[in-house]
Amino acid sequence: MERLLTVAQVAERLGTGVRFARRLIEERRIRYVKVGRHVRIPESAVRDFLAAHTVEPVRLRHAGLRRAA
Repeated sequence: MERLLTVAQVAERLGTGVRFARRLIEERRIRYVKVGRHVRIPESAVRDFLAAHTVEPVRLRHAGLRRAA
């Protein structure tokens, strides 16, 4: 079974405050599981969230960087 994280653990992994993690849950921007009155986030949901919001660097073309002789 997959490990479930608390809101505080998710905030720590994201490097944010608990308030941000709670907002992700409230806005349903991250998957979560209700365990009674507790909220838990699967580790895979954190990985998926990070993958979906990762911005790849722009690669510059070297052809436009030629110097005049």
